[in-house]
Amino acid sequence: MSMNLFQMTKPATRCYVLSIWIGIISGFVSALVKSGTEGIFPPRLVTEGAPPVLLLQNIGIDVTHWFYTYSEQIVYFGGNLVHIIFSIVWGVIYCFAAEIFPKIKMAQGLVFGLVVAILFHGIAMPVLGISTPVWDLRLQEIFSEVFGTALWIWIIEIMRRDLRNRFTKKADPEFQ
Repeated sequence: MSMNLFQMTKPATRCYVLSIWIGIISGFVSALVKSGTEGIFPPRLVTEGAPPVLLLQNIGIDVTHWFYTYSEQIVYFGGNLVHIIFSIVWGVIYCFAAEIFPKIKMAQGLVFGLVVAILFHGIAMPVLGISTPVWDLRLQEIFSEVFGTALWIWIIEIMRRDLRNRFTKKADPEFQ
């Protein structure tokens, strides 16, 4: 393969509809994985609000009534819902783009994941006022977000590759 970052696959080898379905499935599963990493490596202090909840509050949505009871525990799902939607949207973007631009899968998607992390955690969230600037983040928060984002995109990539190959019985488009 050449070093051209914008090298494209042959249109006849692409599976657009399948890539969207795989993006939805892998995006949902990877959102659960990302939530799990935040449970093991909490990115914020207990006293800090979660950025997805702050985002919803900033646009006037009260999520204090968005909860359910599971195993006799109250679970607030407003922030999780934002994470799941975010993950599905980016899963679809990634899987769809992987059909056209194979270089997006560099390092099993880790480069793409790092770009997404920088765009959102480094730029968009501080600009929206829902997190502190990168230079003011604690080391634990940086580690949690980088580790969680790497695992998040890696799960999307391994699911993308496996499901695509299982359904099509063919290699990825750049190998056809």
